[in-house]
Order: sequence, then structure tokens, then C-alpha cells
Amino acid sequence: MAVSTGIGLFSPWDYVVFAAVLLISAVIGFYYAFAGRGKTTSKEFLTGGRSMTAVPVAMSLTASFMSAVTILGTPADVYRFGAMYSIFAISYALVVLISAEIFLPVFYRLNIASTYEYLELRFNKCVRILGTVIFIIEMVLYTGIVIYAPALALNQVSGFNLWGAMIATGLLCTFYCSMGGLKAVIWTDAFQIVIMVAGFVAVIIRGIVVQGGIQSILNDAYYGERLNFWDFDPNPLRRHTFWTIVIGGTFLWTGIYGVNQTQVQRYIACKTRFQAKLSLYMNLIGLWAILTCAVLSGLILFSRYKDCDPWTAKRVSAPDQLMPYLVLDILQNYPGVPGLFVACAYSGTLSTVSSSINALAAVTVEDLIKPYTNLSEKKLSWLSRGMTCSYGLLCIAMSVVASHMGSVIQAALSIFAMIGGPLLGLFSLGMFFPFGNTVGAIVGLLVGFVVTLWAGIGGQIYPPLPERSRPLPLSTMGCNFTTANNTYWNSTTEIPLLTTILQPDISVRPELADYWYSLSYLYFSILGTLVTALVGAIVSLLSGGLKQNINRDFVFGRQDCAFDMLCCFKSHKDDKTEDLKPQVENGHDNPAFTQDDFNLSQLK
Repeated sequence: MAVSTGIGLFSPWDYVVFAAVLLISAVIGFYYAFAGRGKTTSKEFLTGGRSMTAVPVAMSLTASFMSAVTILGTPADVYRFGAMYSIFAISYALVVLISAEIFLPVFYRLNIASTYEYLELRFNKCVRILGTVIFIIEMVLYTGIVIYAPALALNQVSGFNLWGAMIATGLLCTFYCSMGGLKAVIWTDAFQIVIMVAGFVAVIIRGIVVQGGIQSILNDAYYGERLNFWDFDPNPLRRHTFWTIVIGGTFLWTGIYGVNQTQVQRYIACKTRFQAKLSLYMNLIGLWAILTCAVLSGLILFSRYKDCDPWTAKRVSAPDQLMPYLVLDILQNYPGVPGLFVACAYSGTLSTVSSSINALAAVTVEDLIKPYTNLSEKKLSWLSRGMTCSYGLLCIAMSVVASHMGSVIQAALSIFAMIGGPLLGLFSLGMFFPFGNTVGAIVGLLVGFVVTLWAGIGGQIYPPLPERSRPLPLSTMGCNFTTANNTYWNSTTEIPLLTTILQPDISVRPELADYWYSLSYLYFSILGTLVTALVGAIVSLLSGGLKQNINRDFVFGRQDCAFDMLCCFKSHKDDKTEDLKPQVENGHDNPAFTQDDFNLSQLK
């Protein structure tokens, strides 16, 4: 069947729907800015006063990393490589279990605003600063990708200037985040996750109708080799297999949910540990729902364009533009619905960017400024707002770099794997190796960071050959494009990939390019975690780690109820007694410093 490209642009109703979503997000920021006028402490601004409940936090956890990268990138990945991406559902379940039963109890017990505060308690200030700086680099790079992705989509469907769209996105997020703090971020996330699901559902329902039912879509996917779920090839050089997704994906997402400030900051904002754990388990349902919608959308994409690939036919300039192309193709006769989908993509970005800049402000104030100044809480609160604005502008600038990184989903996950892996290894060294010391932590982190960057950047410069990534065939045999129809589609100039910019000569590939540099991007996280933890443990043993005496509150143990599901159902009264220890007015507000038997020398 030939596919026409008589695709129009946004209608006035699409702009109305799109603008309404942005306006509501801004209003939420205004509300919490005025509602919290009497609560000017940096703690209230950055952690919500630890007064949140499970439901909005769970929705925020889901929205934080289910950004436009997921909405645009995942369906395009399924379209090109098949539905194997759905195996991430197993990874998500393992990640939530590990985060809720291992990492959450330690962080919640210590009552910290920044996860990197833990690194000072467990090691020293130098390790805390090092971890904070690496986190800032990671989130600024990732947020740039997140800002770029929906701006590209809006450019394609509305003709809105690409750079103007990126700047507008970043400024809006910066505005409501700096106005209302973490509460504004969480409640806008809760609103935006509803919009995200609504946009996906609209596309899925209409796609099923247009393509003649779900059975027809599955048949097309089957004969097009897209239902390739169970590939058990153990080769670590293959981009996606069952093992790379389950094992590599679990390490990657644990680095996000277990120790990344943007996620930890949310669940420790809950008023009890019961609510915190419940938010993580409820979030799993949201992750599964978004993943299901994204995979189904990818299969609809293939069913619709199996005989006429818009990317190969130059109707779009990048695979990540396929979803907005599909939306205008099948929903152009439903005014407002295309606007809802673009609002869906933008909602994902707003939630992620706001989460990122709020977390960046939190770690900067809590880790790099507060410990070394005597500023009042009011001044720290205003400083937090200032840092939020500064990081918002920096992330907008980084979106220009992101425009040269190719596939948004792989670029985003690669950044988390390369940088998040060593950080996960550092926290694992602290929690699971009682003999781990400061020297081991620093050496392990630096070695792990260098190794993963070596593999990751090498893979960008010398991308794996097609036999490693195995893209599935695409066809243009059924295309019937005409000059008249071409005028309806606002196709931008193709943007060069980062690999094209950096690669000196594609015909000259070093021997490492087909082995070390071809390692699956999902294994970067395992590589970073294991190298950091093992090198750190060995160096710690060699530098007298067995002789140190540490506070057992900083190490995971039986008191944390490892994998005990009953921990989630402890009474709220018990949680308040156990976790919300009294805080003091002066000095540290961490309960670890208020214990009668606490000895500062134990931290060394």
C-alpha cells in the first residue's frame, strides 16, 4: 500500500492544547511559590520538607526519566531494531526491588538532602566533592539531550524554529522549578505523566483503527522480524540481547534509581519510609505502562510504514522524528490531538528537565556551598533559586551539543551508563565493603571513570559495525511521493551525527574498534560499577582499610531488611519513630550527628 505524505502542520486547536499544557505547568510553579512564602529554608525548597505522599512521588519518579527521549526514541528504536526493547520490563522490576530494599533504607535513615552527603559521612569531603562534580557533568549532558528531542519534534510538526523551541523549553522548566522548588516539580510531574499517557493512548487507538486492528499490526511485526524478544546470544558486543538488556539494563537503571540525586531526592521527600518504598513500587506500574505504550507505538510505526520508510525516503531527517510524522499522518483530521501528542513529548521533557535542574541545584548548595559558608537559611533558599536558573541556562546551551549525538535514546542511556556506572560502584563500595576507605574510593572512582569513558567515547568515534547492532531491513518499495505533497511536510536539514564529526577516516579502524569499542552501550554501566568497586576494594585493603572503624549506620546490613517485602507494610507509626529522628537547630541536621555515642573519628 502506498503511503501518502499529504501531511499538514499544526492547526489552531493544536496550538491551544499545546499552550494549555505549558500554562498549567507554569501555574503549578506559581502556586507553590506563593503557598510556600512562609517556608524559606533551602531544605523546604530542595526536599519538599519531607511531607510528600507515595502517589504524587511515584508519578514524579516515572515522569522524571520517561522523557521525550522515551516518547520519541523508544518507538523509533522498536521500528528499527524490533520489540526486544520491551525486555527492559524485567530490568525495571529488578531495579525497583534493589532500590527499595537496599539503597532506600540507608539514605532514608540518614535523613540527607543530597546523596553525595552520604559520601562525606562514609569517606570524606574530597570524595563527596568528586562525586558531586561527576554527577553535575552527567546531568548537564543528559538534560541537553532531553531539551533537544521535543524541540526537534515541534520544529517538524509546527515549523517552529528549532533553536527557539529549545530555548523556550529550557526557560519554562527553569521558571517553574525556581519558583516552586521540589513540590512544584513533583506536582507538575504528576500532571505531565497523565498528559504523556493520554498522548500515547490517542496514537495507539487511532493507529490500531487505521491499520485494521491489533492482529494486523502484530502480523506485520512478525513477518517484518520485529517480534524478536528472545535473543539469548551471550556475545557482549551485540547491541541488544536478552542478557545485555536484563543484566546491563539493571545496572544502568540502578545507577539512576538507586543513587542518582534526581530520583533519590524524590523518594526521600516522602514523610515516612513506608510511603517512600510504596512510591517506588507504584512507580514500577507507571514504568511498565509507558514502556508498553512506547513499544506498541513502535510496532504501529512499522505496520504503517513497512513498505515506505519515511527516513530512508528523506521525509524526515532523523528516526526520532518518525513519531510526530506518524501523528500528523493518522491524526491530522482530529484537531487538537496532534497538539496533545506534542504536549505529551513536551511534558516528558518538562518533567525531566525540571527534575534535573532541581537536583543540580540541590547537590551544588548542599555539597559545594552550604558546608563551607555560614549563610542563613533565607539566603540559602534564594541561592538555591539562583543556582536553579543558572543550571537551566547551562542545560539550554548543552542542547546544542546534543543536536549532534544521533539517536536520542541510545545517546541518553550511554551517558548514564558511562558516568552513572562508576558512581554506582562508588556507593556500592561504601555500602557493601566495610573496609572500603577514602584512598580506595578516590582511586576506584577515577579508574572506573577513565575506563568507561575510554570505551564509550571510542564507541562514538568508531561506531559498531551493522553486524553488531543488527538494524532490521526497511523498505521504500511502496512509496508514492509527489512534488505537491512534499510541500506539506516541514523537513529540516539533516543534522550530522557526533560520530560523523569526530571520525577522522571511517576506512581506518583500529583493532580495538571491533572489540573494545563495540561493547554494547548497556554494558558500560557494569564495566564502570565493577571496575570502581573492585579497584576501590583492592586499594582499600592495601592501604589499611581493615584497620578503620566506621559507623555501621553507613553500611548496608540486616537492620535494613534486605529483600524483606514486609518492610513495605510496617506501620506509619513505626516508620516515624525509626526514621524521622529529632533534628537539632545548630550544626548538622543529619541524625547520624545527633547520636549520643557518635564519634567524629569514626567517619575517617
